[in-house]
Amino acid sequence: MIIVPVKEGENIERALKKFKRKYEKTGVVKELRRRQQFDKPSEVKRLKMEHAIYVQKLQQAED
Repeated sequence: MIIVPVKEGENIERALKKFKRKYEKTGVVKELRRRQQFDKPSEVKRLKMEHAIYVQKLQQAED
């Protein structure tokens, strides 16, 4: 459960913004979307490999 302490006289929009930020950090929505679709293990491996190659190219471009 997410608890957002609200100070005396604090704006409700600011409290809502704090709640949304905390909720986003928990990763609930991201996990839910990830679980909605099944990815084959070979597909996951391929995507990880593509990401690793992309990151490596970015690091080489900085040098």
